[in-house]
Amino acid sequence: MKEVTFILFLSVLFFSCSKQLTKKESELFKERGNQIVQKTAEELSGNLMSKMKEGGIPLAVEYCNTAALPLTSKVSEAEKVTIKRTSLKTRNSLNEPNEEELKVLKKYTSQLKKDVSPEAIVEIDHSGKPHYYAPILVEKKCLMCHGTIGKELSKQADSVIKSFYPNDLATGFSDGDLRGIWSISFP
Repeated sequence: MKEVTFILFLSVLFFSCSKQLTKKESELFKERGNQIVQKTAEELSGNLMSKMKEGGIPLAVEYCNTAALPLTSKVSEAEKVTIKRTSLKTRNSLNEPNEEELKVLKKYTSQLKKDVSPEAIVEIDHSGKPHYYAPILVEKKCLMCHGTIGKELSKQADSVIKSFYPNDLATGFSDGDLRGIWSISFP
């Protein structure tokens, strides 16, 4: 009896882990992911630009340091998902990519090198849950904090950033580069 139960358990585990999404399911998760990203990005960007106007880079960087993760957590809770932003060049070490995110980041980087625009994707993750990924591309306005030091990013601004993020790697970007990805895990 124990053998049959064990075999049944392994069979269920195997089939649940290898489940593929139907095209319709994938489209629905992609649409939902796009909505969540838009909502989160608008709130983050709006607040960031407001802080930039109010107090320049020092206040904007302080806002990112103290409010970006809590805001993302707040939206995660409201949407009943797990939202993460990650990159190959992180600013905040709490945003380090996991193995699956690393694969997506490398895929998007490869696509950009081939002049292919990366698009959002949905796949089943290692835990058997639907997972949404979307590229975050650098825009010109991002270069004040993510550009090349001494060019778009002043040394003074870099010093402010380093005071909040001593292990910052998120500089040296150009307009259109892959800054990172949105990573959203659905329940």
